[in-house]
Amino acid sequence: MRLIWTTDPHLNHVDPDQQARWIGAIASQDADGLIITGDISEGEDLPKKLRWIAESLSHPIYFVLGNHDFYQGWIERVRQQTIYLSRDHSQLCYLTDAAPIPIDQGVYLLGEDGWGDASEGDYEHSAVHLNDFRLIEDFRSRDASHWKRQLLERGAESADRLESKLKSLPPDARHLLIATHVPPFCAACWYEGKTTDENWSPFFVCGQLGKVLAAFAQQRPECELTVLCGHTHHDGIATIEDNLVVYTGAAEYGQPSTEATIRADRLGIRIDLTSGSEHP
Repeated sequence: MRLIWTTDPHLNHVDPDQQARWIGAIASQDADGLIITGDISEGEDLPKKLRWIAESLSHPIYFVLGNHDFYQGWIERVRQQTIYLSRDHSQLCYLTDAAPIPIDQGVYLLGEDGWGDASEGDYEHSAVHLNDFRLIEDFRSRDASHWKRQLLERGAESADRLESKLKSLPPDARHLLIATHVPPFCAACWYEGKTTDENWSPFFVCGQLGKVLAAFAQQRPECELTVLCGHTHHDGIATIEDNLVVYTGAAEYGQPSTEATIRADRLGIRIDLTSGSEHP
């Protein structure tokens, strides 16, 4: 199985010519599928862009949603619309709504949106003000005093869904490729070569998802976990456990690109970054 990974394309910020170049570059590669780790577009443009990607490619599109994908909408309503769209279009696979997918002997692909869940860092004293709170109806419709609880609830929901999927894996699972949007650990939340601080981590780390991943990695040391995420627009690699590695992808508004080629087989998962460095 050969997969292309891209993250945070923000296609609503991309002109038509650049969109055509991006999808053309993906289509020209000899791949078996595309993985997108969130922030595909915004609002009513999201389903249009998902259909366009599916109609432009001949292979499956495996994706999760990022916070921007919920702008101008309600979180559960956007998720339901995405679920219906994916179930109607055979090439679209919304990983948050999917069980683990076997892609080779002992190798499984699974995913979960995740959310900056205020479980890490110092939420109360942070000076960060996200557009999420004014552009996502779930937050905009509530007083700011409710926001931390809402973030924690979103993180808990993501963690519960992922935990359920991990528990459903058969005993033969040896290699897991896990797609999510928000970095699940502070050590994987990169910006300009450095990891996050107490100010940013409440909004840029899904700590509850990280706890589920770390617990599973410790319980199943024979199982290798490779996590793909985005959100920060800066890249980095974090080894959390001997068998748990997180790749955070980079992105630039208006210039979508591919982050890596992923080769997955019974021997393991190999990440070939666009920089040309291969990381087993």
